[in-house]
Amino acid sequence: MSDEIVGIDLGTTNSEIAVYRDGRPEVLVDELGRMILPSVVGVGEAGDLLVGEEARNQFILYPERTVRSIKRRMGSGEKVELAGHAYTPQEISAIILKRLKDIAERRLGRPVRKAVITVPAYFSDTQRQATREAGEIAGLEVVRIINEPTAAAMVLGGGTFDASIVRIESGVVEVISSHGNNHLGGDDFDHKIVEHVLDHLKIKQGVDISDQPKAMARVLRSAEAAKKQLSDHPFARIEEEYLAESAGRPVHLSLELSREEYEDMIAPFIEETLGAVHIALESASLTSSQVDEVLLVGGATRTPMIRRRLRESFGKEARGEVDPDLCVAMGASIHGAAIAGVDVSAVLVDVTPYTFGTSALGELNGDFYPHTYVPIIAKNTAIPVRKSEVFFTVVDDQTSVEVRIFQGERDDAMENIQLGEFRVEGLSKAPAGNPIIIDLALDRDGILNVSAKEKHTGLERRITIDRATSRYDKDELRGARHRIAELFDAEDTEASPSPADLEAGIAGDADVTELIAKAQAKLGTALDEDRAELKALIEMIKDCEERGDATGRNEASAQIRDLLFYLEV
Repeated sequence: MSDEIVGIDLGTTNSEIAVYRDGRPEVLVDELGRMILPSVVGVGEAGDLLVGEEARNQFILYPERTVRSIKRRMGSGEKVELAGHAYTPQEISAIILKRLKDIAERRLGRPVRKAVITVPAYFSDTQRQATREAGEIAGLEVVRIINEPTAAAMVLGGGTFDASIVRIESGVVEVISSHGNNHLGGDDFDHKIVEHVLDHLKIKQGVDISDQPKAMARVLRSAEAAKKQLSDHPFARIEEEYLAESAGRPVHLSLELSREEYEDMIAPFIEETLGAVHIALESASLTSSQVDEVLLVGGATRTPMIRRRLRESFGKEARGEVDPDLCVAMGASIHGAAIAGVDVSAVLVDVTPYTFGTSALGELNGDFYPHTYVPIIAKNTAIPVRKSEVFFTVVDDQTSVEVRIFQGERDDAMENIQLGEFRVEGLSKAPAGNPIIIDLALDRDGILNVSAKEKHTGLERRITIDRATSRYDKDELRGARHRIAELFDAEDTEASPSPADLEAGIAGDADVTELIAKAQAKLGTALDEDRAELKALIEMIKDCEERGDATGRNEASAQIRDLLFYLEV
């Protein structure tokens, strides 16, 4: 049998490594459960090598000991300084690749020797060769260099800002045109927020912290967090206590940033990207109406404005089944598996088959209508997922709002399926326009958690809608299992674990131990309800291990992962 071939997305901002096993691509996590490795390399104060999160954290404090965005220099022939030494871009990239290789070897429990590595479609031969050399330096045989959009398209069946027109026919994925800017990416979005914060401090407190590295490092971290928050929520708070000192007094930062303000900041970047889209279309001799699907790749494409502008340009929603941060590495692993002789004809991606939303006063068919449907979680979104939107009261001194949750695609909410409703009482007597944030969180089991919160006071109500995506209730499911069992003339439709499954269960012991450690670390900060659930699941895993119940242990582990996901977003 051929050696296993991993897939690597060596990105400008972040990198990932994936493997194809058990019929699907899997992004591998490090010892702390992180799937994404920041593409940053540094040297610590003690001369120790830092790769990833640790290196990124020290970038502004010690830029002379840190290198980031090295991908932009691949194939240039120039060298970069790191802690007093000169390195080629290939060498810095090799450090990142070596770290990814180590992650994979620890996770898989065996050596990793071969890889497929992705590059932007517009990379030159020189840049591609430099990428191959980086892999060789890292101890990898680079069996193939493939285009990032090709990799993403393989995942869907169909860091830098570029656009590619891809033709998929009879299983062949071909990039027919590309255009982009390899010096524009998510980092630029972060810096726009940093500039906004600096202006705020100058205006409100008369303080300029731009020459204070430690304060700037904290602002950059907060800016990155705010950017991610605004992808799914209408507001983000940027808060840093004792950020600096001025005239003997402490400087505290407390600033709310709205999605609208953020989108105004990045609008020029979005327009530049849309320009690249139209140039790519022209190069392919196509119009937007001739494009069948729009695929989004890279974390920056989570920005709602990007999706909205693309919808306006193409008249269709972008595909959202796969995490845009991870789909390139996943696609590379599929390609690697195909090279190794594995049948990769089918790839399963867990998505919600329905749109979930609420109703509000809005315009429908040219008239104001009290039950206009407002989608919050779109159909074909990968799950688990959490999204929120802001709504506003319509009269002065409004003391309550009724929240209805629907499933469906019709503009008239009353033509969709109502899943639940509740009322939030006791709102503050504020003028019309009092913001109410509606939050929806859907897990892999189809459980929809809904909350409505008055933004200014924090007053909140929650409901849980069980099995929101299930076509069966429990009785129907039980009946279906019975019918299937009869068809197969079996008393129990659960298959016995294979030797390979048992071996995988043993190999997963370390994963479960790490998972329990992460859950225990959250006990101190989780809310009472979440803390109780974490404790119960931890005990369930331990009980299952004592009984040798691998299935039960895996189910409890999956529930803990979902709960940790929601505690971290």
